[in-house]
Amino acid sequence: MHTILSMCNYMSVSKTRQLLVDVARQLFAKQGLENTTMNDIALASGKGRRTLYTYFKSKEEIYNAVIESELERLSDKLDEVAAKKIRPQDKVIELIYTHLSMIRETVVRNGNLRAEFFRNIWRVENVRKNFDDAEIDLFRKVYTEGKADGEFDIDNVELVADITHYCIKGLEVPYIYGRIAHGMTEEATKPQVAKVVYGALGKLNKK
Repeated sequence: MHTILSMCNYMSVSKTRQLLVDVARQLFAKQGLENTTMNDIALASGKGRRTLYTYFKSKEEIYNAVIESELERLSDKLDEVAAKKIRPQDKVIELIYTHLSMIRETVVRNGNLRAEFFRNIWRVENVRKNFDDAEIDLFRKVYTEGKADGEFDIDNVELVADITHYCIKGLEVPYIYGRIAHGMTEEATKPQVAKVVYGALGKLNKK
């Protein structure tokens, strides 16, 4: 009985915290970070200032939680792709496009939060470190799988995974603003991107 009660309490705490994060995200997106106060978040959530400060000590802390929550959505989607029963080289391409499309979706759906993603890049960088590490680990696993299957000619999986991650990260801003392959559909660009990626990975099996 004690365990069940503990689980119920944990779920209640988790739901309350997520509610506060969701409300804060919507306010940040609508009004911007600077124009949103802790009192605004407390009122909009219907939980009151005491409850809000139980979970978050400052607006900056809840902003970090918003960014973490958005990155968790992206991370979950990448995990889904990595778990697919498809060839390693196809998985790499899908991971790249999933990352970029989800980042763009996140920025677009968050309105004024968009400015904060780029204006305060160091804060975002600090918050997204765990996500970056997890993504690099995903690429390491896919490359290890592909190397074992004879699909990739890779000497150093760790190095190639690092390079892949930072190359994709560098494409985020131009991709969001439509500066890459302007006017082209995703399906139209994939074959060319695949050529570049497969060439870099030293693809052995061209069946």
